[in-house]
Amino acid sequence: METYVVRINGNEYEVEIERKDGASAPAAAPAATPAAAPAKPAAAAPAAAPAAAGSGEPVICGTAGKVWKIVAKEGDTVSTGDTILILEAMKMEIPVVSPVDGTVGQIIVSEGDSTESGQTVAYVS
Repeated sequence: METYVVRINGNEYEVEIERKDGASAPAAAPAATPAAAPAKPAAAAPAAAPAAAGSGEPVICGTAGKVWKIVAKEGDTVSTGDTILILEAMKMEIPVVSPVDGTVGQIIVSEGDSTESGQTVAYVS
């Protein structure tokens, strides 16, 4: 039985792994895990900086894709669930909707831009 520390989204979990045949694997792998972990928070910090540039509630896309059409304009009043823009992914049109009632404050992407899952594409305040 070997014990490892696994970091997921900044949370540490201690796991025990037992091989089926009862043999133990070399214990060199756990030493490499802590050294690799500091690089993750450093990579996440730049992603948080653009989010701070806008004000209001972020509108986040749930999948990677390409911005096919921007439906709302900055200054438009929207309700929860109203479409802000439409992504094209795998030949499907996927609406990205407002998470709250409010006014579209800023749209960060343009038609034709590629997006990633979890990316902030607009702000509603």
